[in-house]
This record gives sequence, structure tokens and C-alpha cells, in this order.
Amino acid sequence: MFDSNLCDRTIGKVSVYDNSWQLQWLNKPLLFLLLFLFIVWGIHWILKNPSRRRWLRSPKGFLLLFGVTALLPLFVLGANQSLTAFLPSDPGTPADAIVVLGRGWPLMHDRVNTTAELWQAKRAPKIFASGRKDAPNLIELLEEKGIPQQVLDGENCSLTTDENAVFTAAILQPQGIRRIILVTDKAHMLRSLLVYRAYGFKVIPHISPVPVHWNPKERGLLKVREYGGIFNYGVRGLFFPQRLSDLKSSELLNLVKEAEQYGQKQQI
Repeated sequence: MFDSNLCDRTIGKVSVYDNSWQLQWLNKPLLFLLLFLFIVWGIHWILKNPSRRRWLRSPKGFLLLFGVTALLPLFVLGANQSLTAFLPSDPGTPADAIVVLGRGWPLMHDRVNTTAELWQAKRAPKIFASGRKDAPNLIELLEEKGIPQQVLDGENCSLTTDENAVFTAAILQPQGIRRIILVTDKAHMLRSLLVYRAYGFKVIPHISPVPVHWNPKERGLLKVREYGGIFNYGVRGLFFPQRLSDLKSSELLNLVKEAEQYGQKQQI
């Protein structure tokens, strides 16, 4: 694995998958307070302008408000499906490597099982784990599944999905690895696939399930987070072709150079 001692960086944010959170923030009164304040602000915005009040009282305004309210459940249902609507299916073809992304301990065992099944089906000769804190645990659990140590590799420097792709490219592409099977959860897959493609990989997406005991709130948070992530990455242009040499952070660029050297040594 790429030496973690080189990557002693501060994460700078709390993961929503941290065990101490257990995704229970959705039940906190603060959320309802924020929603209440947003509604109050919306009512104030309408009432402070006479023209808006008149429009809302008009038949057209009433019908529009009623229609939006009635169609909201259908919109939410469609939005839930849209994260995977454009994903290609896994054709079952071989690849150069299986890349499994870390997303925290609650999601780890399902993706370990998925990755092990792919390797046992001889879909790829190599497994690469990516993610700060997660990669060592993924590799350890895969070894417990009986996968030989020599086919396992990874990096635990990346703090974001974009950096997953950056370090994976820096280590695997010097070894001639371009076609990968990408393993992550359904909500995360679209953003991950687009970023990995931007760094020159040919990606076969293979979805890993989320824990069966998760309730709708926990699954909903996963989707909400991804809509924010996709919007963020889209605005920043991260889905367009990227080059490692164009990285703006000098700290990250230095780490990537170290990762490329590591990848070149793995080729020997």
C-alpha cells in the first residue's frame, strides 16, 4: 500500500458515516428548526410585496402552488432514481483491476463481499482499495476472505472522491492499468464514475449494496449528499478531462508525485 506516513493530513470535516453519528442528526430538533425558519422566510418574502400577495391569491397562483405540491412526491421519486438512470450496466467483461472505494465502516462489509465475489469470478487480477482510513481495513477484510496478499494494493491518502481518482490514477496508470471495475454504493456511483473517467480510466460500474437494516432516512441522506456532491463537482469542472500535472494544491501535487513513483515500482 502507498505509504500512509506521507499523507498525514487533516480531514477537516466529520464524515456522515462516522459511527458516533449513526446518521441520527436527521432526528434532531435543529433540522426542524431550520425547516421552520425557511418556511417563515418564504412566507415573509411573499407577504412583504403586494404584487406577490395578489399573484398568490389569483387562480393561476393557487393552481400552480397546488400543482407543485401534488407533484412533489413524484418529483422526489424521480430524483431518487436519476442518480443511476444514466449508469451503464456491468457487461461482465474482464478488467485490469477492481477498484473499491472506502465510504466508512457501516458500508465496508457489503463492498468487501462485492469485491471478493468479483475477484473470485476472475473479473480482474488485481484489487485496489482507495480511501483515507478505509483502505487498510478493506485490504485486511479482503485477506480474511481468502484473497492473496499479492493481488491487493491501495492508498489511504485520499480525502474526497476526486482524490480517490487522483491517487488511483497516479498509482495504477504507470502500471498500464486503464480498464477498471469500480465498486461503490448506488448513490455514490455516478459521481465516482464521472470523476474516474475524467482521469482517463475506462470504468465498468459495479454497485455495492447498502446495509439492509438502514431505514429510509439513512438511505435518503446518502442520496441528498450525492446531489450536493454532483452539483459541487459539476460547477468546479471536475467531470471534464483532468491531468495530474494540473493539480492546484502544491501539497497534493507532491503527494501525487510520490504516488506515481510508488506505482512505477509496483510495475517492476
